[in-house]
Amino acid sequence: MPERLRLGVLGASWIADRALIAAMQAAEHADPVAIASRDPVRAHAMGQRHGIATVHDSYDALLADPEVDAVYIGLVNSEHARWSMRALEAGKHVLCDKPLATSGAEARAMRATAERCGRTLMEGFMYRFHPRMRMLHESVSKTSFVHATFAFRLDDPANYRLRPELGGGALLDTGCYTLDVVRWFLGEPSELRSVMRVDGVDMTVAASLSFDGDVRATIAASFEQPEHQELVLLAGAEQHRVLQPFTAWRDPHDPYAIMVEAFASSVLDGAPPPRSLDDSIATADLVDRVRAAALLLR
Repeated sequence: MPERLRLGVLGASWIADRALIAAMQAAEHADPVAIASRDPVRAHAMGQRHGIATVHDSYDALLADPEVDAVYIGLVNSEHARWSMRALEAGKHVLCDKPLATSGAEARAMRATAERCGRTLMEGFMYRFHPRMRMLHESVSKTSFVHATFAFRLDDPANYRLRPELGGGALLDTGCYTLDVVRWFLGEPSELRSVMRVDGVDMTVAASLSFDGDVRATIAASFEQPEHQELVLLAGAEQHRVLQPFTAWRDPHDPYAIMVEAFASSVLDGAPPPRSLDDSIATADLVDRVRAAALLLR
């Protein structure tokens, strides 16, 4: 393994173009060296924008490239498990965009593949790497209530987030953030109630969660509300409120670059990834519980 992790980008996605490739270039121990897409024109254009010379015309060609040590999976949700496991079986380490999988069962299969292949697999929940969020997590204790909201209005009927066969829906797209941050601060809920408004996919999701010791949380995720992100924590007499907790695009700290560096360093050092698969599976299981418990509104 070289001193710097050579990363391939699987999928010419908006998030790869907007955030991940720049994060790889900014990281101390990582380099983006190749990109592949089912749309070669899009992939070549992205490669030119970011100075990536190697552009493959298929995902399989990138996975066969001996100059690639690890891949970033930025595909639609329904493809995360399949291509992560294909990459692991090809000998590549994998940083997979959130959500890791569309179900807890898929996430467990991915963990089994990573263990069998002896490769690192990590979910790309970048918000956990932001210094502001890490400081809050380390400083707040005895939290009694958490509320997390992630909503935006989605008006494009052709958007992949509105296609159930591609793993669409608010719960997987933005709800996974809200449930993950609740778990991060409070652990595993003992009980929950949830409601969904469904129109092809779940357009709006809300849930109330109960924890031991009379601790509670609420979450909301939606494609039908004006853009809004908020995290509220009550700890004793203190209230902590964070706006834009999940996408800090204009912040002086780049959580994507911090995440990529942490992933690259763990692979190069042979250390466990900073975001464990057990943690990711627990969030996937909680998403499953919210979906299974939901009262459906149409």
